[in-house]
Amino acid sequence: MTEKFKILVTRKWPKKVEEKLLTTFDTTLNVEDRPLSEAELVEGMKSYDALLPTVTDPITDKIISTSNKKVKIIGNFGVGFNNIDIDSAKRNSIVVTNTPEVLTDCTADIAMLLMLGVARRGSEGEFHVRKKEWTGWRPTHMMGTKVTGKTLGLIGMGRIAQAMAHKSHFGFNMKIIFFDPYFDNDEVVKKFQATKLNSIDEVLSQADFVSLHCPSTKETKGLINKETISKMKKSAYLINTARGDIVNENDLVEALKEEMIMGAGLDVYEKEPSVHKNLVQLKNVFLLPHLGSATIETREAMGMRVFENIQAFFNNKEPIDRVV
Repeated sequence: MTEKFKILVTRKWPKKVEEKLLTTFDTTLNVEDRPLSEAELVEGMKSYDALLPTVTDPITDKIISTSNKKVKIIGNFGVGFNNIDIDSAKRNSIVVTNTPEVLTDCTADIAMLLMLGVARRGSEGEFHVRKKEWTGWRPTHMMGTKVTGKTLGLIGMGRIAQAMAHKSHFGFNMKIIFFDPYFDNDEVVKKFQATKLNSIDEVLSQADFVSLHCPSTKETKGLINKETISKMKKSAYLINTARGDIVNENDLVEALKEEMIMGAGLDVYEKEPSVHKNLVQLKNVFLLPHLGSATIETREAMGMRVFENIQAFFNNKEPIDRVV
């Protein structure tokens, strides 16, 4: 490359990745690490060749369709891309890429943490100790639910769900059931001795732990609501590391208060970074601040994947993770 293309990075990225971008492109970094306003993103579309947002940056039709735009590629930092108006990107002939594969295991690890944490009352126990309320071991103190040998129900069977199935089946001897209308891989099913069911309702009614691994789409937004939760066992737990808007949080709060299910483990939220005030107050919810891919190794790998995609694009090659 002889020309240094202009790149706008919307949030602070791992130092190693920022250094790579700075040496290769004419890069503007967000040193304050604050969310950019809509006006700043619109200006970015007009002033830069590439926009590098994160999954928390809403790249709307208004932003993408701005007049006199210069951006030719949007390199999203994240496997999900529901923050970007994909139809608008298509209409405006803007390439969009994401960062799949590199965050699979770490996100599955967080799903496992949520499942174990809520079942064994991890956050309750930690605060109990920190507040110096613990008076010693006793037979009925803070009893939770056993995880080993239970049934894990997966909604979606993509890479992260498969990684969780592997860890759960081989590590905790869990029975794996799932629903995914687009998944058809007998080898994977045999590997985990998994059972593909015919509907979400079947998974909900049979699973001890329901873990969400589907994308946020028109069909899946609000998928978990009062009606669907009512189909779950009263002893069951809901785990979400996918997207927050798959769950109707008002309905989930009501269901938890009414003891329709035993608890929930959440890493994503309907209106991030805002968390439903009642979720925070409930003891039977294990909450994390969207940590799915939050390891040094994974976040660096995600950034490098974005770098590889935009470098390929500007070298007139096909980006490896092109969405549109």
